[in-house]
This record gives sequence, structure tokens and C-alpha cells, in this order.
Amino acid sequence: MPGRRRRPSDGTPSDRPPERSAAPQRISDARLGSGTGRSALEWFAILDGVSATRLSHEQIARLLVDRFEVASWWAQGITVRYEQERGMPLPGQQADGSFAVSVDRSLRGGPLDLLDLVVDRLTGYTGGAPTATSRSATRPTAEWGLSNGDTLVVRVVPASDGKCSVTLTQGHLRLPERVQPVREALTRAVEVMGDRQN
Repeated sequence: MPGRRRRPSDGTPSDRPPERSAAPQRISDARLGSGTGRSALEWFAILDGVSATRLSHEQIARLLVDRFEVASWWAQGITVRYEQERGMPLPGQQADGSFAVSVDRSLRGGPLDLLDLVVDRLTGYTGGAPTATSRSATRPTAEWGLSNGDTLVVRVVPASDGKCSVTLTQGHLRLPERVQPVREALTRAVEVMGDRQN
């Protein structure tokens, strides 16, 4: 089937996706062809044939997985390359061309206590204390300028039933390939915070 990983004669996978790094780079044409059995231009033609410019990022990636049996990691790479090639706005893309990722969670506690909890839990992720904080009793925030040029902002907004909405937003990501790994890292961070409350 098109898009399936090819196997050499010994039956072992010959084209595993490259290992992810903290800031993965754009997939080369050679690796894309080796990993999916088709070149970038062939994938672009296929996607043009189904009017993929009318689809969302998630719909394009899902189409590649469901119809062409492309592994999810490769489907994300093809989708990003296609969106870049066709000038489509990418998920999380800001007006300046950089990217931002937000995740949130409802946590029990007062706004300032939760801000302190989040700042403490993010010390390892951020590499240190916030560069700016606002200890407003109703909407406290903390901001970091990260060493890779990203920014991270935490906002705590009271909700109801003794809970608050805690939102983490990491911005100024320069590569679209970083969006999903950052989303996963932030999601793990807020899940750990919730687990520590239980």
C-alpha cells in the first residue's frame, strides 16, 4: 500500500523516523522519501488532488494516516511541509511568523497558591525563576525568557468551586516542527501539577 514503511529482505524496518530532539529540524527530502516511499513533490500532488488546502492541519494529517497508511510521525512532517509549501497558516502561527502553544488545566486552590505551585514545578523546565511576575490576587502571572529564545507565560484565573484555570503559553517558537513536542511537554507539566494535588 502507498505510504507504508518498506522493509528490507530480513523483515526489519529500514526507515524508522529520526529520533526527536528538543528542537527537531525540517525533514529532508531524502529522509521523507525513504520513510514514506514517496517524495515531497509526490505527496504535495496527492494532497492537491484532494483539495487539502481547504482542510485543517489535523484533517490533513488524519487523511494521510487513514487513507494512505502513513505513520503518524511522518504524516505530521508531510503536513507541515505541505502547509509551508502552499503558504497555509500553520497551527499556532502568530502574525510575526513564529508559533505559540497553549495548554490549560483546572486546578483546585487559590490563585496565588497555584501560581507559586506552577512556578515551583516549572523550575526544571525553564531553568530558573521567572523574569517577571504579577501577584494580582485575581489574575496572577509569571513570565520567563527561555535560553532558546522562547517565552513562557503562566496565567491563573479564578473559576468556580474553589478552582482556577491555569494556562501555560510558550511562544516565539521559530520552527513549526517544535509545536507538537512543546505541546506534549507542557501537557505533561500540567498533568503532574494535577497529580500532585490528588
